[in-house]
Amino acid sequence: MTGLFEAQAPRPLADRLRPRTLDQVVGQDHLLNPDGPLGRMIAAGKLGSIVLWGPPGTGKTTIARLLAERTDLDFEPLSAVFSGVADLRKVFEAAKNRRRAGRGTLLFIDEIHRFNRAQQDGFLPYVEDGTVVLVGATTENPSFELNAALLSRCQVMVLNRLDDAALETLITRAEADLGLTLPLTDDARATLRAMADGDGRYLLNMVEALADLPAGAALDPAGLTTAVQRRRPLYDKSQEGHYNLISALHKSLRGSDTDAALYWFARMLEGGEDPTYIARRLVRFASEDVGLADPQALPQALAAWDAYDRLGSPEGELALVQCVIYLGTAPKSNAAYKAEKAARRTARETGSVMPPKHILNAPTRMMKDLGYGQGYAYDHDAEDGFS
Repeated sequence: MTGLFEAQAPRPLADRLRPRTLDQVVGQDHLLNPDGPLGRMIAAGKLGSIVLWGPPGTGKTTIARLLAERTDLDFEPLSAVFSGVADLRKVFEAAKNRRRAGRGTLLFIDEIHRFNRAQQDGFLPYVEDGTVVLVGATTENPSFELNAALLSRCQVMVLNRLDDAALETLITRAEADLGLTLPLTDDARATLRAMADGDGRYLLNMVEALADLPAGAALDPAGLTTAVQRRRPLYDKSQEGHYNLISALHKSLRGSDTDAALYWFARMLEGGEDPTYIARRLVRFASEDVGLADPQALPQALAAWDAYDRLGSPEGELALVQCVIYLGTAPKSNAAYKAEKAARRTARETGSVMPPKHILNAPTRMMKDLGYGQGYAYDHDAEDGFS
């Protein structure tokens, strides 16, 4: 008989629905199909070291575990958040012993980007000699966060955020597991998928919360948003999301796609970006991409920045919105930008060339005797006042 303290808490829905075979993984067909890179590895029975890069809730951990099962490798999972050098040494020692016995090891490192460069270097000899097959999972851009030496020994597999079809498949599976149909109108069901923002785990958590609601009329989108919370958009103010969105804003402005520029601007604000950072970039854009095609663009951008500094959020954000619209609809010219680059390039190539003597000052007699200032024509004395 199970005692009170031995009773197990019910497993969360997301854990109960975790795929048991690779065929059940949704949204990553580009990797797992027979002609995909992972599909080909599985068919050949030869799994190489890989890095799974993708947003949260897209199946990175599940895929790693199922790959170990399909390739008959011993699965050793570690989290870079909770593990250190001592844990890695134990895993590597156990992997060496297995190898002597003719068995392989799949070492799965969740959030591998959390390991520092020295710790990442520690993987190299064991990956290189085949002691372990390394499968790292990360939400961060591997080219920024992982050593070049480690990256050169791993294939990077990019996982997609789950699309509508994949999310609907998860909802259908959840309803079958729960033995009910979610009390949602068709519009609310579409809203639920949008609220998940491509994160399957978050979607299933929302479904589980909805299943606990008392029976009643089907919820419309407004009712749904009061029952569960929308997932916050992915945005890291110091990492790739930050640079991706400011690049999208800049390039949309350059292409005079004002609506798109406003969207990317709003995405940055919703993600918690400092509006002052955006204001600085708008000033830069006014000089770099509008320039002399509309000389008022720079004063407009500076005025918007000043208005935001004076008003703060949220009132001051409207000044930045006005600036985005102005810059998006303004004529474009990069002549000043190109001229500056050409001038700097010429300056580097020509070194310490002396300016012509006729445009030099001659404050001393010796300098006058050397010809400084001789032949200079004072432009304001020219006929009609210009040269």
